[in-house]
Amino acid sequence: MWYEYIVVTLAAALAGIGTGLVGLSAATAMVPLMIVLCPTFGGEHGAYMATAIALASDILGSAVTTGVYAKNKKIDLKHGWLIAACIIGMCTVGSIAAYFTHQSVLGGFSLLLCVAIGIRFLVKPDSKERPEKDGKVKLTFREIAVSLFFGLTIGFGTGFFGSGGGMMMLIVFTAMLGYERKTAVGTSTFIMTFTALIASVSHILIEPTIVLECWDFLLLAVVVATLFSLISARFANKVNSKIVGYVTGVILLVLGLSMIVINNLEKINLEYLLEFLRTLGIYLGCIAAMASILIVIRFTVKVPDYVFRKLLHIVAFTSILPLAYSTNIWWIAVAVEVFFLILVIAVLRFFEKYPFYKELFVEKARHEVIISFIALFSMIALMLSVFWGGLGAEHKYIAVAAIMAWGPGDAAAAIVGKNFGKHKLQGKMIEGTKSVEGSASMAITSFVCVLPILLLMSYHPWYISLAFAAAIAPVASLTELFTKKGWDTITVPIVSALVLCLSLIWG
Repeated sequence: MWYEYIVVTLAAALAGIGTGLVGLSAATAMVPLMIVLCPTFGGEHGAYMATAIALASDILGSAVTTGVYAKNKKIDLKHGWLIAACIIGMCTVGSIAAYFTHQSVLGGFSLLLCVAIGIRFLVKPDSKERPEKDGKVKLTFREIAVSLFFGLTIGFGTGFFGSGGGMMMLIVFTAMLGYERKTAVGTSTFIMTFTALIASVSHILIEPTIVLECWDFLLLAVVVATLFSLISARFANKVNSKIVGYVTGVILLVLGLSMIVINNLEKINLEYLLEFLRTLGIYLGCIAAMASILIVIRFTVKVPDYVFRKLLHIVAFTSILPLAYSTNIWWIAVAVEVFFLILVIAVLRFFEKYPFYKELFVEKARHEVIISFIALFSMIALMLSVFWGGLGAEHKYIAVAAIMAWGPGDAAAAIVGKNFGKHKLQGKMIEGTKSVEGSASMAITSFVCVLPILLLMSYHPWYISLAFAAAIAPVASLTELFTKKGWDTITVPIVSALVLCLSLIWG
């Protein structure tokens, strides 16, 4: 149909802008638009074909972007060669696995990714710049571990999903390998040139109809994406980095939310709307009740700042319980969580400038509370999507137990460790000073919180639930002990969920 060419042109333009601005994979913008609005990509392997076209568009788009950043001396492979090799090596494996995966998995990931990345840039439009490393310095053990782990996972994800690789590389390069933002973008687009080439060729060899039936869309997308990548890369190297971040955030957030709505129009009827409103009402009621108690405590009792911060975490993480019990439809639970997250970000950003905000939330860094909430609620939405939406309602106990293994346990670790921690734990793998008493209290609290979830929600006999609760407790505590820079919000639930996945053997 003629309008499909307009959609592909718009999608490719957005993809080129994202690649040139912050090194985003073309599929982040292209795949959602194409699979939702173009009937050509609505067949059995429609998302796979759309992903292949997006990857092909990434080749020249990333190449010209790399050229612009290289001209400005913003590429550094001296410390990034190992992660580059891992990513390039694994993307073929991911593209082969993607062919045997239903398109709803691919499309759903791309839509959620748009929203998540858009929110990230609106809250934190620019990455913190760090001094570049001396090229003569060898890779440290930490850098090798980070490069191997993220290189292999990002490489597989790039080939499998066709999106997310650029953003993940940007995060790893800036947050973990010490790259300045523009250098991270230039280096990631350099790598993406090769991963896009390998992944797109693999997709086309597996599904030759991409070239035979969609050659016109392929050619159009490549030309438009390359042109806009060149223009936006030059723009990004000349203007303020915050402006680039805000522009990217608005584009991706609007794109992601619009596509989610369009993709689910057939589901938006009165029955589902009422179910959404009912679930949202229950959820907001529970949050409001717990928040009211916290506010009273904050302004009437002299509670230390770190204790109040941990109480906030407990409220946030336990909010998964009303979501899990108030509806039987997983995507409504996730929609409520995403809606609430966007609402929280908007409200907190509005009140940040007022004095009472600083009295209520004592922050160590700017936007700390907002960023913390993004991590917390995003993990809840991810866990519910994977283990409830992906595996079925009978497995949503994995999501709830994994979340509960972290929140209350982390609070107990901080409070007990600070007040009663006499036996200190220190080392290169441990950030700051932690204690045996704090880690033990987290393990005990995690066990106490996880066991009732498994007994009440899982289909396993009591002794299996007991065994897994006992296994998760020390694993969660050790994961928190060796996780740095606040990433335990992410690592502990993921590791706990992986342990619980072993329980599927008894399913």
